[in-house]
Amino acid sequence: MSSRQTKPFKACLRCKALVRPDETKCPVCGSTEFTFEWSGIVVVVDPEKSRVAKFLGIKKPGRYALKVGY
Repeated sequence: MSSRQTKPFKACLRCKALVRPDETKCPVCGSTEFTFEWSGIVVVVDPEKSRVAKFLGIKKPGRYALKVGY
């Protein structure tokens, strides 16, 4: 997705969880700091069985950005 287009999610600066733009608090870590500057996406369904989730340090199911900020 081009950075010129509006992204459908914003990323939590603390845990990289992707949330809807109208969210004010991260459902994963509770942070209130977000950015629209993110790239890459990973969806974790079962963090206990996911090698990717373990590698990235993800402990809760959800959508996450791979990179936050530019």
